[in-house]
Amino acid sequence: MMSARPLWVHPQIPRLLKFWVMRWQLASLLLACAMTPAAAQKRQPQAKPPAEVEITAEPNHHLVLENAYVRVFQVEVAPHSATLVHRHRHDYIFVTLGSAEISNEVKGKPPVTLKLEDGETRFTPGNFAHLARNLAETSFRNVTIELLQGDKADASSPKWEGDRGLQVLHGGTQQILFVKDGVRVSEVELQTAGVLPKHHHPGPRLVVAVTDIVFRDDVVGKPASNIEMKLGDVKWLEGGMTHTITNVGAKEAKFVELEF
Repeated sequence: MMSARPLWVHPQIPRLLKFWVMRWQLASLLLACAMTPAAAQKRQPQAKPPAEVEITAEPNHHLVLENAYVRVFQVEVAPHSATLVHRHRHDYIFVTLGSAEISNEVKGKPPVTLKLEDGETRFTPGNFAHLARNLAETSFRNVTIELLQGDKADASSPKWEGDRGLQVLHGGTQQILFVKDGVRVSEVELQTAGVLPKHHHPGPRLVVAVTDIVFRDDVVGKPASNIEMKLGDVKWLEGGMTHTITNVGAKEAKFVELEF
């Protein structure tokens, strides 16, 4: 009579072990799939946003022009959102496009609420970091112009006649807003058929459209041509030009001009 096999050599034991191992593996897989995204995130270390970024790396600032004089950014911040903390290493001028209400939060200082009018133009000394938080229901838009030559431009710039003044034109106005870092900043408004009479630009200049613009440009010694710009467009023009500007569009035209 044959004796019974010991339990540990029973032919069903390996199959049973394999069965339970497979069940354990399946249960582990189901548990991993059932974990919520939040729980999975807790298992991973969270990367902290940088304390500040360069203005060229701030996603709401779009570089549209750069030369030896300026870097120009078109800026747009969605309603109730904010820029990253970014550094301004240069003095700059900004032109507001549309009315806006923002919280200006300079690093190391309390927030300051600003209410800005359409076309409002301001100068800001550089070398600080901040974020702009849009408090309004509409997008905050502006054109930011960094002045790359800064104070050193004063020595080589023309001596402007006064830093403020208003000239009444035929169908419009030209107002000198301020002179900063050797740059004269003016605001021009022309009604339909309004004329900015013949004048000379000894140096280069930057034009920022505050409305849509259609001008006839009569440059001395050249055929007349039309200039068309959309709201927020910028145009760099070289110096040594004498010309007359006429608004040939169907609406009032407004622009800000920086003369270097």
